[in-house]
Amino acid sequence: MEYEAVIGLEIHAQLLTESKIFCGCSTRFGAEPNENTCPVCTGMPGVLPVLNRRVVELALRTAVALQGEIPTRSVFARKNYFYPDLPKGYQISQFEAPLSVGGHVDIESDGETRRIRLTRIHLEEDAGKLVYEGTMEKADAGYVDLNRTGVPLIEIVTEPDLRSPAEAAAFLRKLRSIVRYLEVCDGNMEQGSLRCDANVSIRPAGSEGLGVKTELKNMNSFRFVERALEYEIDRQIAAVEDGEKIVQETRLWDESKNATLSMRGKEEAHDYRYFPDPDLVPVEIDSAWVEEIREGLPELPDAKERRYVEELKLPAEDARTLTATAELAEYFEKTVALFPQAKKVSNWVLTELLRELNRDNKEIDECAVTPEHLAGMLSMIEDGSISGKIGKQVFEEMYRTGKEPKGIVKEKGWVQIQDSSELTGVIEQVVTSHPDEVSKFRAGKEKVFGFLVGQVMKATRGQANPKMVNELLRKRLASDD
Repeated sequence: MEYEAVIGLEIHAQLLTESKIFCGCSTRFGAEPNENTCPVCTGMPGVLPVLNRRVVELALRTAVALQGEIPTRSVFARKNYFYPDLPKGYQISQFEAPLSVGGHVDIESDGETRRIRLTRIHLEEDAGKLVYEGTMEKADAGYVDLNRTGVPLIEIVTEPDLRSPAEAAAFLRKLRSIVRYLEVCDGNMEQGSLRCDANVSIRPAGSEGLGVKTELKNMNSFRFVERALEYEIDRQIAAVEDGEKIVQETRLWDESKNATLSMRGKEEAHDYRYFPDPDLVPVEIDSAWVEEIREGLPELPDAKERRYVEELKLPAEDARTLTATAELAEYFEKTVALFPQAKKVSNWVLTELLRELNRDNKEIDECAVTPEHLAGMLSMIEDGSISGKIGKQVFEEMYRTGKEPKGIVKEKGWVQIQDSSELTGVIEQVVTSHPDEVSKFRAGKEKVFGFLVGQVMKATRGQANPKMVNELLRKRLASDD
């Protein structure tokens, strides 16, 4: 029997606020353990939470951008469970009245656009972090760091619309791009700013029912999400074919074992004993605030991609890559504003620039080549000051040193040779040195011309003006000498 996977994701995105959701403690990453804490976020008796308005604003930006429906009334609830890293014994979250309902994200899958529906977006506080000596299975000691306790999160829950690990990874990449464009989350998965839980089940291909699902917790990279889902789908299929029953449970991805491991039985909503938090009043959201946020949204990746294709006439794949992050799109647009030939700029950004950045594992904002410098170099190629070949050497030097292109060309002596008398002399040497190739060209073998041009460029160390070389060489070969 053939099976298909049914996958839904729950993504936790840390909001870009300086302080926590219900107190004034810092959200700074990397502080000493338990440094960013106070009686409120550590759950001391008698304290009261105070909602951070900026948290609601950033959450609304996300909900509006993802086309969710914003109810006028949103309620915080207590989600009760007893973990060592949850000092109050409950988490302040939202249940029956979330911030947003519905919405969608479009992804590319097998060359087609698929719409992945959202169930809801709600606000909640983060829990702390357990730190072990040794492994989690055989720890010599365990410690609790409460710095993350009370850090503001939005949880974005999808419908079970995803059908493969590759689609799940594509959805997560797209969502990360959107929240970074919106400047509501930095998307840093290594630091836990963006985390993903996945619910996955299998069913006979083509059927409509849902199988028993397992939950995969806290995966913090695209690769881990894809690999964990692949393993879990294979595990479930093997279990069913062996006559076993799938148990509804929570499992963890163990990178060292390349496997998912059982963590605990999966809780249901009633296990958490949700009830409205008596310390927090309902949040009233009027339509004027929603419209104000809508009007302030930036151009998002899909719209920017369409504009690049329709207005700048870029291939769809180029446009998709250039708009993957707001920073890369901004770099590209700044360069095009200075050198208004979008396809040429795109070619250099997508080949030379991204190759160097990927090799060095750097982001675009760490690049030493500024848009001004790249545009300046392209202008020098365009006006014939340097050749395309020399341009690549100039680019490498700019990337390595951060120097501007004209200074590099002058320093290295790479100014293009445009003196016809000098080039005529070099061409004469090439023609004299390669009589067989000259004879073949005159006999009608056009391909030999490229070889002869290459010899001229080699003799001038790539500094000859290619257009002049072509014209002068053809003129020389057409003569009887």
